[in-house]
Amino acid sequence: MTNFPSYFNDGDTICAVSTPHGMGGIAVIRVSGREAVALCSELFNPKGAPLSERASHTLAYGSIVDDGRVIDEVVVSLFRAPHSFTGEDVVEISCHGSLFIQQEILQTLIAKGCRTASAGEFTQRAFLNGKLDLSQAEAVADLIAATSAASHRLALSQMKGGFSRELDLLRNEMLTFTSLIELELDFSEEDVEFADRSELNRLVAHIEAVVSRLVDSFRVGNAVKNGIPVAIVGETNAGKSTLLNLLLKDDKAIVSDIHGTTRDVVEDVAVLGGVTFRFIDTAGIRETSDTIERMGIERTFTKIEQASIVLWVVDATSSDALVEAMSKIILSKTEGKEMLALFNKSDLLAADDLKRKLALLNLPAGAAMAISARTRQNIDALEARLVELSGINSLSSSDIVVTNARHYEALTKAHAAISRVSEGLENHLSGDFLSQDIREAIHYLGEITGTITTDEILGNIFAKFCVGK
Repeated sequence: MTNFPSYFNDGDTICAVSTPHGMGGIAVIRVSGREAVALCSELFNPKGAPLSERASHTLAYGSIVDDGRVIDEVVVSLFRAPHSFTGEDVVEISCHGSLFIQQEILQTLIAKGCRTASAGEFTQRAFLNGKLDLSQAEAVADLIAATSAASHRLALSQMKGGFSRELDLLRNEMLTFTSLIELELDFSEEDVEFADRSELNRLVAHIEAVVSRLVDSFRVGNAVKNGIPVAIVGETNAGKSTLLNLLLKDDKAIVSDIHGTTRDVVEDVAVLGGVTFRFIDTAGIRETSDTIERMGIERTFTKIEQASIVLWVVDATSSDALVEAMSKIILSKTEGKEMLALFNKSDLLAADDLKRKLALLNLPAGAAMAISARTRQNIDALEARLVELSGINSLSSSDIVVTNARHYEALTKAHAAISRVSEGLENHLSGDFLSQDIREAIHYLGEITGTITTDEILGNIFAKFCVGK
């Protein structure tokens, strides 16, 4: 079990630096707990009324003083319980960013009776005091870690509670029906049916559809959070590595006219149009007797399976026969995936020859385009097309997308339990079996929001937070 303070608030007043570690213009030191105002009043000398007499959500300017020694001039923000992030009295001290000043203020607070906060303890207290449910608390960590507009948008949506409200509605509907079914068990000898089976069938079908949709959304959510995997594939010397370097805006891969230069997977991330992509340059596909190169080609096929989007780089100057032969391999491997054929080196072809090449594969509209990695022709259009294929910008602010692996696991188990209820209704199972599966589904949904949880789960979640949050 993760080492973490007791989940039953021990009454300690805690403090920590909430801004990133290091020296900057300013730093913020957060203090939370019953004694936060009293302890900070002992070292804060404000201009005007004492801190204890000030109203919530106000700022005060003054000095931090220890035994008559001025440590720094600061601005103090006051948030009185329960109207604060943690639900407790919170004081935030904005001081100069010197590491020496930060440590001096922290040591003075600890000497006055504060305890250093553990990782995630402020958010943990917010959860325990009912300011956030567990999924919202996890969204706080995701919001801090967001590296793109898309991941920021999903984290912000989850933090606002849309996901939690949808789960609560499902749990409440299931609780109502399982209560009626269990009431039937008390009157089993009288053959009374309190829960209408047709209504229960309708409810279970609705719940199963909603949970299934949430489970399926994890593919998109996980890709947004960790980067949408894009495999760059094709024949040797088609320009895959040059294209990778262009998309990454960095010389990540070796570019050479020698066939078979890339023998292993080269991978890195880039943000395009507010969406994070994980680009994967792969070994060129060709017949070869080189053992190492063959291993690289096998890895290429593996990466195609793992990718959400496949960029097939075609050498526009190669023969029609080679393009058609390669298409049989690529199209068979990318069935069911988003695939975009990129006819590279198109600047070397006449317009009519290029048009004929593009028509050669008979791909749907929008599935092929001409580019030149050397001259950057159509690279901007390619980036825009990638954002479009990701499907991220088509999501509305009201769409619920699962991004957390723990939530996905719990939803998968809840879906399995609901599926058993559906099968049980079809097979006319008795109410006690139905009730058991419904309660199991309720349990797993409750694990997501923290209605049902354990110290071990909480420890694993909050220990991943940064100190100060």
